[in-house]
Amino acid sequence: MIKILIDTDVLIDVLFDRKPFSDHSSGILALCEKKIIRGFVTPVIISNLYYLLRKAASHKETIDKLKYLLRITDVLTMNKDIVVKALFSEFKDFEDGLQHYSAMYHGDINVIITRNLKDYKPGNIAAMTPEIFLRSRQLL
Repeated sequence: MIKILIDTDVLIDVLFDRKPFSDHSSGILALCEKKIIRGFVTPVIISNLYYLLRKAASHKETIDKLKYLLRITDVLTMNKDIVVKALFSEFKDFEDGLQHYSAMYHGDINVIITRNLKDYKPGNIAAMTPEIFLRSRQLL
């Protein structure tokens, strides 16, 4: 089974229905829900989503959306080693470094799904947009 890390921007596209990106991003989550692919997030992603969702919805509504997300995805480990690697890495965005090294630590993440491909250039894991991923797997 293909294992993917789903970046914050992809999830925001779905949760805020940001067109035109939400169509392909929703497709990624649908594949996770159907267990065709296995999706992962990090604690940082969950925290960022809570912060952003909470600006537009109640605590309960926000928590309900995050609970749904956690029913269809798993959460990667994040520890001091990952933080240190991100701090000393070539990633210009610290948060992207955290995501990348969490995926590396897990050991078998095949691809990072993001719309910010340039942010993951320093990494060792392939990065694809939702659309490119779906097309490459002939899932579109």
